[in-house]
Amino acid sequence: MTWSEMEPLLTQGTFDTLYMVLWSTLVTVLGGLPLGILLVLTDKGGLLQNQPLNKALGVIVNIGRSMPFIILLIFLIPVTTAVVGTFIGPTAMIVPLSIGAIPFFARLVETAVREVDHGLIEAVESMGGGIPTLVGKVLLPQALPSLVSAVTTTVITLVGYSAMAGAVGGEGLGSKAITYGFQRFETGFMVATVVVLIAVVTVIQLLGDGVVRLLARRGRTA
Repeated sequence: MTWSEMEPLLTQGTFDTLYMVLWSTLVTVLGGLPLGILLVLTDKGGLLQNQPLNKALGVIVNIGRSMPFIILLIFLIPVTTAVVGTFIGPTAMIVPLSIGAIPFFARLVETAVREVDHGLIEAVESMGGGIPTLVGKVLLPQALPSLVSAVTTTVITLVGYSAMAGAVGGEGLGSKAITYGFQRFETGFMVATVVVLIAVVTVIQLLGDGVVRLLARRGRTA
């Protein structure tokens, strides 16, 4: 396969991958951020201390994290079809990608929030600050660099998930690698796909690290 034949396939695969990853990242953050914060607030000593709820949420998150994505992908085909109308294509893959990543991101959020200085939390509580104040004025701002790192890690994980989604019609680079690299024994195309995936992951990591360093500098000068 010549470069002129590979280029349009790689371009389309890259766009499909970024489309799936960007939208599923948005859904993951919207679902995983409040879930991670809730895991902290409902834990022992939290403002919303509720051990039964905390344990239930913990079990759900652990089950979601422990299930291999390719199995989850197939298991969620009925759900994906009900939500999108089909289980094939990049738009359909946003559903399982998000469901698979939300528990993972929630745990990262939980870890980041737990690193916030407990003295600041106690100060807000002593002044009568409620949940919105605690979350909006203390937890999120103080944990922001760690949260950005968590988002970066999640986006890279979603890139890997999207490649696996290609096995069941998810399009993207994974699908192209399977169809043209593996099934048609085009080793050159497979290598090119791997190079593109490495480049995408590298760019994401560099952007995430850059934002974290910027936030850290602002925190030191504040």
